[in-house]
Amino acid sequence: MSAHAPPVHVAVIYYSSTGTIAELARVIADTAEHEGAEVRLRRAAELAPQVAIDSNPAWAANARATADILEAAAEDMLWADAVILGTPTRFGNVSSQLKQYLDTLGGHWQQGHLADKVYSGFTASATRHGGQESTLLALYHTVHHFGGILVPPGYTDPAKFRDGNPYGTSHVGGPDTPVDDDARTAARIQARRVVKFTRAIKTGLAGQAS
Repeated sequence: MSAHAPPVHVAVIYYSSTGTIAELARVIADTAEHEGAEVRLRRAAELAPQVAIDSNPAWAANARATADILEAAAEDMLWADAVILGTPTRFGNVSSQLKQYLDTLGGHWQQGHLADKVYSGFTASATRHGGQESTLLALYHTVHHFGGILVPPGYTDPAKFRDGNPYGTSHVGGPDTPVDDDARTAARIQARRVVKFTRAIKTGLAGQAS
């Protein structure tokens, strides 16, 4: 990275119940930081009742393991140059927890504060055809309304043909199917690509302003 390049701020904002998305979020955050970005790792607030969480050992364990991660606030979006959003599939759609966070940003959207940022997404499902693509496409509807700059991973690296999802990083499985090497590699590819293009866009805009 050039000494004259502006700093890149990346917010990794996710919701995870049993821990798969939380693990992918950490890989993405660590990679973005390794690429020289300043990173905020944030989780969407839980909406489910405690009794539901306690009824699922994996859900309860993940809640304890991630309790030290700050909940996402609107300020994290305003701070970020790039936002990488993570959600499990919920009937082929975005989880209510992440969607509620996004829905609270209406005032900032109206003022144009969420435009011209880079956005990308990642997901996981319990089954192979559990709605990964439809979840990411649904998530990206919000990006279009924000006026964001969508940076998907595409098939820009040979490893993406193993992962197979050009829309974003994804993993099939749950607490009994750990995140595999293909998903970890895909997460790193996506994070590096987001940082690369965010830096290029921010540097270009800074040059226009000077």
